[in-house]
Amino acid sequence: MFWDDDAPYDELAGLRDVVDVSFRIDCSCLPLDHAHALSTALLESLPWLETEELAGVHLIHGAESGNGWMRPQDPERDLLHLSRRARLRLRVPDARVDSAAALVGSRLDVAGFAVGIGEMNVIPLEPLPVVFARYVVSEPDQDEAAFLAEMAAELSRLGVPVSKLLSGRRHVLRVPEGMLHTRSLMVAELEPEESLRLQRSGIGPERAMGCGLFIGHKDIAPVPGGN
Repeated sequence: MFWDDDAPYDELAGLRDVVDVSFRIDCSCLPLDHAHALSTALLESLPWLETEELAGVHLIHGAESGNGWMRPQDPERDLLHLSRRARLRLRVPDARVDSAAALVGSRLDVAGFAVGIGEMNVIPLEPLPVVFARYVVSEPDQDEAAFLAEMAAELSRLGVPVSKLLSGRRHVLRVPEGMLHTRSLMVAELEPEESLRLQRSGIGPERAMGCGLFIGHKDIAPVPGGN
């Protein structure tokens, strides 16, 4: 037996059972609003993404701006042009990492666009004091104050004390049933345990379409809200 009483104890270990897996992709462009199409394509290969409580799909994002390039604005007509640095990321429990790796070498049909899936890397969640979700499901006619009050109540239910919340851009994602209304949300001044708890659990429905998934952010400066 080996026993080291001085070995460091990771008090956050119980919250580190969820990770992001990142795949290289071979794809030059996608529809700007590809949430439903990407989710549908992934569920054909990994059906558990819809039923696994802690799983989710990050939508694919391109550059925000630079060198005179303007981010497309029309989700019905515009395309999202992707660089070689673009990645497909899934949020999965540790127990599903090997299953997610089955995507490597496959090709997804996302609304008629081919997405080749390359090598996979595992990315641990970072317990940063600021976290950000691009899309959190909201009511169509809900004003900002009501949305933030709802989010504060949900965070309290998760055991995450509310200090600073910031609501950002509204987005509408098209689904067969109609429109899914969302807002971006930043949560700041979190302790490491609170940060991991929120990233691990997420908030609200439609995780397989990129909603309710938080990522660590380096500071509270303005963050991008779109694709």
